Amino acid sequence: MDPETAQISMFKDAIARRILKLQTDQQSGDGEPAMDDFVSYLASESWPTLPLNIKEATHDKRDIIPDVETITFDSTSIDFVDSLVSYSIVSDPDGAYEFLRKTVADYLDQACSPPPIWSSTRTKECEICLREVPLTYHHLIPRSTHGKVIKKGWHSKTVLNSVAWLCRPCHSAVHHVASNEDLARYFYTVDLLLARDDIQKWKKYAAKQRFGVRRG
Repeated sequence: MDPETAQISMFKDAIARRILKLQTDQQSGDGEPAMDDFVSYLASESWPTLPLNIKEATHDKRDIIPDVETITFDSTSIDFVDSLVSYSIVSDPDGAYEFLRKTVADYLDQACSPPPIWSSTRTKECEICLREVPLTYHHLIPRSTHGKVIKKGWHSKTVLNSVAWLCRPCHSAVHHVASNEDLARYFYTVDLLLARDDIQKWKKYAAKQRFGVRRG
C-alpha cells in the first residue's frame, strides 16, 4: 500500500466505523480478527485500486472528486471481498462492494471537509511565552501576503487564515524578527517560529515578565 498519509488514515478510520456499524452481538466472537490488523489489511487490499483523485482528496480538490455512485470497484481485490464475507460482515460480494462504496463516501466527507474555524483554536496561554494573559490573534500567514502565497503556491487556501494566539508583546516581537513575506513563507506555524533562536531568546525573557492584567 502507499506510504501512510492523512488520507489513508482517514480511509482506515472510515473502514473501522463501518465495521462497527454493521457488526452485531451475534457476529462478535473469538473468531473475529483484531480490529486494528483487520482494518489495515482491508485498507491494503482496497486503497491501491481507488482512483488517484479519491486518494488525494482534500477540501481544495473537492470540486474534482467524482460522485461516489459513479465509481466502479471492479478492480477491488477478491481477498477484500472474501474477507468481509467470511467474517459475516456482509452476506455476499455485492454487499462487499456496497460496504466499500459507503466507506469511500464516509472517507470523502472527512477528507473534503472545510478547515477548522480558527477562533475555535483559542488557548488560555500565549503560545510563545506561555503566560496566562490577555491574547491577540496573529495571522501566521499575514493577510497582506495571501495573494502572493496562492500565486506562488507556497500554501493551500485552507491554511491562509490559520492563527496563533499570542500576547501583545509576543505578537509585536514576531513582527519585529521577520518581514510579512518571510513569516508567510518560512515561519507559518508556531513550531517554526519557536525554532528561531531570536524567538527562543524572547520567549525566555517574556516568560519572566509580569503582565499588567492577568486572567482570573
